[in-house]
Amino acid sequence: MKQFNFLWYLRVLFFLSISVGGFAQETITGSVKSSSGGTIPFANVIEKGTSNGTTTDFDGNFSIKVSELPTTLVFSTLGFTSAERKITDASAVTIVLQESTESLEEVVVTGLATSVKRSNLANAVATISAEALTGTTAPPTLDAALYGEFPGAVVSANSGAPGGGLNIKLRGATSINGNTQPLYIIDGVYIDNSSIASGLNVVSAAAAGGSASNQDNPSNRIADINPEDIANIEILKGASAAAIYGSRAAAGVVIITTKKGKTGETQYSFSQNLGFTSVITLLGMRDYTEQRVLDSFGADAAAQFVQAQNQNRLVDYEKEMFGRKGLVSNTNFSMSGGSDKTRFYSGVSYVSENGIVQNTGYDKISLRLNLDHRAADFIKLGLSTNFINSSSDRGYFNNDNTGTSIGVALTATTPWLQLFPDANGNYPNNPREPLTFCKPEIW
Repeated sequence: MKQFNFLWYLRVLFFLSISVGGFAQETITGSVKSSSGGTIPFANVIEKGTSNGTTTDFDGNFSIKVSELPTTLVFSTLGFTSAERKITDASAVTIVLQESTESLEEVVVTGLATSVKRSNLANAVATISAEALTGTTAPPTLDAALYGEFPGAVVSANSGAPGGGLNIKLRGATSINGNTQPLYIIDGVYIDNSSIASGLNVVSAAAAGGSASNQDNPSNRIADINPEDIANIEILKGASAAAIYGSRAAAGVVIITTKKGKTGETQYSFSQNLGFTSVITLLGMRDYTEQRVLDSFGADAAAQFVQAQNQNRLVDYEKEMFGRKGLVSNTNFSMSGGSDKTRFYSGVSYVSENGIVQNTGYDKISLRLNLDHRAADFIKLGLSTNFINSSSDRGYFNNDNTGTSIGVALTATTPWLQLFPDANGNYPNNPREPLTFCKPEIW
């Protein structure tokens, strides 16, 4: 029989006691509250210098095991300042966190904000500065300035009439009857971009056949905003934009911030752009022959064609109508400055755009004044005003179901007809149409 080794037994017992002592842990419990007395759920509780941590439950309570005491715990959560507490015993502790204004500002997104916070990037934010918007040559209208500046934005002209008339789409149609135009917000104010009809649908019957859409070439109201007054433009084109601005933002949001004054000496800016518009390519007259005119219009028309051809008075009425060049001028003057208390920005612009059709064009005068005054450290007063007087003569074009518009009537006007006024300024009737051609002054 082997002799019991008492010394070996003591050695094993000693090492086992060390191992058990090494794995012993202390449990710390407590709660996390705000300075107002409310509990803070899901706050982080981390043992300082380690990766050991936990979070508070819905009632703000926590429980964490640490290897030894004393130790230091770090408490943090979004919207509150972090706090450290040295724990010397396992008794329950109560931690009070103070609200952090800076942290709250990083996460608050308001529906009436004049700018988009970068934390809201899920809405696909796109931004363009004033320099990129106007470039070297300022465009006459704002909607024209947006052309090609935003990826995914489709900017198309409703017609070639002066003064805008552009259609901007940031997202696909979300409703059969709803508006596909984005929502415009300028300095926090909703802008009505409804087109004002001129009433030509009644004459041309453009909206006949059950269609109630407006087809008489109206102008968008956003076209009157002066691009030179804009500091930056931000676009929300994500589906969640409607959650911030309502159902009107389902087609996207265009947030426009105008320029403000800066502290310092008064700065002056003057610019003027001159140009012209003209048709790129005219179709020209048809290649008429006597036989073609005889087959298509009869013997009387053939005789008139031969006579006009012999007298070299065949008229290209397309060139007569669209062959002129229209002068375009854009003049802008602005001044900005201010002191520590008061800052200002003021601007005036005049835009004149003549169309390629006689007596068509667009004229606009715009005045803007932005004032910011800090009456006290906690009081800031702001004033943003904009006066716009615009007028446009877009002619009588676009969709036509009665054959009375200029473009449609032109297709039935042959080059051998004499439609110029006599010495007294009286215009003859078109022998091929019941329509009596009017003087260009009322076109």
